[in-house]
Amino acid sequence: MLETALKINTWQVAAAKVRAWQAEGQQVVFTNGCFDIVHLGHIDYLEKARALGNKLVLGLNTDASVNRLKGPTRPVVNEYARARMMAAFAFVDAVILFDEPTPLALIQTICPDILVKGDDYAAQDIVGADFVISNGGEVKTISLVAGYSTTALINKIKNL
Repeated sequence: MLETALKINTWQVAAAKVRAWQAEGQQVVFTNGCFDIVHLGHIDYLEKARALGNKLVLGLNTDASVNRLKGPTRPVVNEYARARMMAAFAFVDAVILFDEPTPLALIQTICPDILVKGDDYAAQDIVGADFVISNGGEVKTISLVAGYSTTALINKIKNL
């Protein structure tokens, strides 16, 4: 099996990995998103997220989930390709697909030490924040690189 594919885990496998890492004293960071058409903003965000701990677990929206969130023309890149791309980054340690409207159940399954989202979210509005804090974890936001978004890229391509 390809090395990147080994990082794409079921919820149960990922939860076991997280427990093992935590038993070794490692801080596990969790974030989530669609990551459709990867750009500099994504790379910067994920690198910063990983720097907050020792391991980065990424919840990745399924194609059906992205379609519900972003509309009928999305995603541009299918979930298998998006998962493989995310897993290819050295700073991503595990990728888990989720189809639910929010990542709350996944966060509750993983039990990360640190929950991260972009600073376009207020900490108190981040899904799973209460759960992570009640389990002794932290919730943090990361500044985003201005001018980068998948929607902006799609619009630019349409206007070529």
